[in-house]
Amino acid sequence: MQQANEKETKFKQVIGEIFHRYHKDNTNYSVNYIGRAYGFDRGNLSKMENGVVGISLLTAWKLCEALGIKFSDFANILEEQLGEDFKFFDE
Repeated sequence: MQQANEKETKFKQVIGEIFHRYHKDNTNYSVNYIGRAYGFDRGNLSKMENGVVGISLLTAWKLCEALGIKFSDFANILEEQLGEDFKFFDE
C-alpha cells in the first residue's frame, strides 16, 4: 500500500508543478488574482501548486481555462511528465 501512496503523491506533485509553471510562465496573475477572478480558494490553490492536495477533474478543467491552456494539452503534459510507465495499479 505504501507504493500506492507514493504514486498518489507523485501525481499530485506533477499536477501542481504543471499549474505552477503555467501560472508563473504564461500569465502575470498572482494566486490571489486567480482566486478572486475565478472563484478559487487561494489557500487551496497554493496547496495544490505545492502538491499537498489533489484536485478534482472539474477544478483542473476550470484552472486550465483560467490559465489559458486546453485541458487536452494539460492531460498530455501530465502524461509526459509522469512517464509512459506510470500506473497506479501494478498488474
